[in-house]
Amino acid sequence: MPVPDTNAIETRILPADAAGITQAAATFARGGLVAFPTETVYGLGADAANAAAIARLYQAKGRPAFNPLIAHVANIAAARRIGRFDATAERLADAFWPGPLTLVVPQAPGCTVADLATAGLDTVAIRIPSHPIARALLAAFGGAVVAPSANISGHVSPTTAAHVAADLRGRIDLILDGGPVEVGVESTIVGCFEQPTLLRPGGVPSEAIETMLDRPLTRPAPAEPEASEQPLAPGMLASHYAPRARVRLDASEVAPGEALLAFGPLTLPGAAQAVAVLNLSPSGDPAEAAMHLFGYLRSLDAKGARSIAVMPIPNDGLGEAINDRLRRAAAPR
Repeated sequence: MPVPDTNAIETRILPADAAGITQAAATFARGGLVAFPTETVYGLGADAANAAAIARLYQAKGRPAFNPLIAHVANIAAARRIGRFDATAERLADAFWPGPLTLVVPQAPGCTVADLATAGLDTVAIRIPSHPIARALLAAFGGAVVAPSANISGHVSPTTAAHVAADLRGRIDLILDGGPVEVGVESTIVGCFEQPTLLRPGGVPSEAIETMLDRPLTRPAPAEPEASEQPLAPGMLASHYAPRARVRLDASEVAPGEALLAFGPLTLPGAAQAVAVLNLSPSGDPAEAAMHLFGYLRSLDAKGARSIAVMPIPNDGLGEAINDRLRRAAAPR
C-alpha cells in the first residue's frame, strides 16, 4: 500500500499535558491521526468509528488492510458497548484491565467500530490501557480509538516520541510526547472463543492468565511467512517488527560485520569485534529486556550492519513475548 509524500502534512509534536490532550481529542474528532503513549508502545490513533480516518491510518503505516486493529476504550462500560463479554472475557477484564491485555470478543449489536478496523471479522479486539496519558486522552475524546503501533508497518515498534517522528513525521497530524514507555512490548492478545486462545504473547505473561483461569490457553500454529490467510488478531503476520538488517536468532558467536543484541553476561565469541553491541539486560531480567527491545533494534539497525546476531533469551514470562517479536523480525520478507 503506498504511503503519502512525507512532506504532505505538518506533524505537530506537543507535550502530553492537559492542553495537548485537548488538542489531540479534537484532532480525533475531525478525522485526524494522533500518536500517543501507552504502557506498551506508542500507538497511532484514529477514531474507531471513522472509516475515512482509519483508511488514512492504514495508508500512513503502509499496513496490510487485512490486519485488524485494536480498539482502545476508557472503561469497561465503553468496552461492552462494542463487544459481547462471556464469563471468561469478564474474568479476564476484571483481572487485567486496565493493562496490556487485548481481548478479542464477538461484536456487540450496534458496534460502532468501522468494518475497516475489524478487517471484516465479526469479532473486535478491545483494550483498556493503563497509561495515564492514554486514559486521559480516551476520556477526553469520549469514543473508541483504534491504535496500532505508531511506526511504518513491519518496522520496529516505537517506545519514544522520537521513534514515532522518525517513521511518521509528515504522515500524521500530531504526536503527544509522554516520554519513554514502560512495558516495551505490545499487549498480550487472547481470543475469547470456545477455548480461550493466546493469539499474541505480550505484556501480560501467558502464565499469569492461565493461573487466573485455572486452565491452559490454546495456542494456534505459527503463521507461515508467506501465508495469505487473514489473521485473527493484530501482530500475527509472520514477518513483522522487522529492521532493515537481517536478524539471526540464538547466536552462539558473532560473525564479522554483525551487530550484537545481547542478553545477560556478554560471553559470545566475536563480541569484541561486533559492529555494535547493545545488551537488553546485563542481569538477564526479561522485564528490562522488554523495555529496551524495540529501541535497541532500531539503534543497532542504524549502525548499518549486514545482520544483527541475537543471543538466546529464555522463553519464561515476558521472554515469550520478546522471542515472538524476534522470530517475526527474523522471518523471511
